[in-house]
Amino acid sequence: MIGKLNHVAIAVPDIADASSTYKNILGAEVSGQIEQPEHGVKIVFIKLPNTKIELISPLNDNSPIRKFLEKNPKGGIHHLCYEVECINLAIQKLSENNYKILEPGIPKIGAHGKPIIFLHPSNFNGTLIELQQK
Repeated sequence: MIGKLNHVAIAVPDIADASSTYKNILGAEVSGQIEQPEHGVKIVFIKLPNTKIELISPLNDNSPIRKFLEKNPKGGIHHLCYEVECINLAIQKLSENNYKILEPGIPKIGAHGKPIIFLHPSNFNGTLIELQQK
C-alpha cells in the first residue's frame, strides 16, 4: 500500500533557529515558513535528494505540537509520512483491519495541498504515521 517516504517530521521549539541550522550550517535548501491554522502548526520543509524533512512548531496554544514539546522540550522526531496511491482505499483497508485512524478517518488537506490522515502510534511500534495521497 505505501509508496515512498515523503518526509520525516521533526518538532522544534524554535522553527527559525532550526531552519537556520539546516540552511547555514548544513547547506540545505529550506522553504519559506507555512502556517497551517487548521492543524495548529507552522512548517518549514528541508529538501533532500531522496526525501524531505518537515520542521514543525506550534502555531498557537491549542497545537498538538505544543504537547509534544512539553514532553520533549528540545524537540524530536514527531512522525513519518508515506505516500499512498489512494487515501480512501488506504482508509478502507486500515479500517477493515482495525487500525486506529486519528480524527475519525476523514482526510484533511496537508501542507502539500494533498489529502492526509494520521495513524495511531499504538499500531505502528510507537511511531505516529502520516499517509499522504500521491
